[in-house]
Amino acid sequence: MPLDVRLGDNDPDFLRTLDGDAFWRLASSTEDLPTTAAPSPGAFRDAFESLHDNGCEQVVCVTISSGLSATYQSACVGASMCDFPVGVVDSMNATMGQGLLVLDAIDTREHSEDAESLAAYLTAARSRITTLGTLDTLDNLKRGGRIGSAQAFFGSLLSIKPIVEVRNGKVEGLAKQRTRGRALAYLANCVRDEGPLERLAVVHALARDVMEFVALLDDIETRVPLVISTMGPVIGAHTGIGTIGVTFERPATAIDRGVTTSPRIV
Repeated sequence: MPLDVRLGDNDPDFLRTLDGDAFWRLASSTEDLPTTAAPSPGAFRDAFESLHDNGCEQVVCVTISSGLSATYQSACVGASMCDFPVGVVDSMNATMGQGLLVLDAIDTREHSEDAESLAAYLTAARSRITTLGTLDTLDNLKRGGRIGSAQAFFGSLLSIKPIVEVRNGKVEGLAKQRTRGRALAYLANCVRDEGPLERLAVVHALARDVMEFVALLDDIETRVPLVISTMGPVIGAHTGIGTIGVTFERPATAIDRGVTTSPRIV
């Protein structure tokens, strides 16, 4: 379920047709900063009912963190309007942090007895996922009000490159580095200290040095191949062009994997 994105005078329907790369090319050509709005409960209800009408007996929905958006609350209200099982999971994360949890859902849905048990599994699994990033500009984050309790941290920065973390569902300051190169090296070292990993993903918003960062991760062992993705406009609206994020998932334990079987959960 996409969030609404606005950028200056551009038609919101037009913006919905753009992929990440096209959106960021457009955003780089204007001084306007993008803004976002959560979907309505009715939009979620319609999406859930459409899936049900197409043969899905139960639905699991994984949303962006409730600490960053009202999307989770809208999804819960939309789910309450349905007369079939809908499990709603607050990822407590964003961008590929949310995405890795969706990949977990795909891997485990055939071993889950119902939507409720799969949602419970994903709620537990989110604690294994960490999202870090470095920003090229603070303008978007400050204007959007998504800084959380790190306002003082950011307020003291001049040309320092900040390292941020999605912590307890909000964007928090983690460290300060003097150059972009040092910021990327710091991120890579944070990931390396956690290896070996289940999954690893890099996401960026038109960052010219993203492949330099990917090269720093070459020696990190993961169960599945690295994913590289363009940051979408919803999160990028609050972090800005040039952002590089890295998300990793620590391996599940045998207890984490203790789910049972059922088909047709999406």
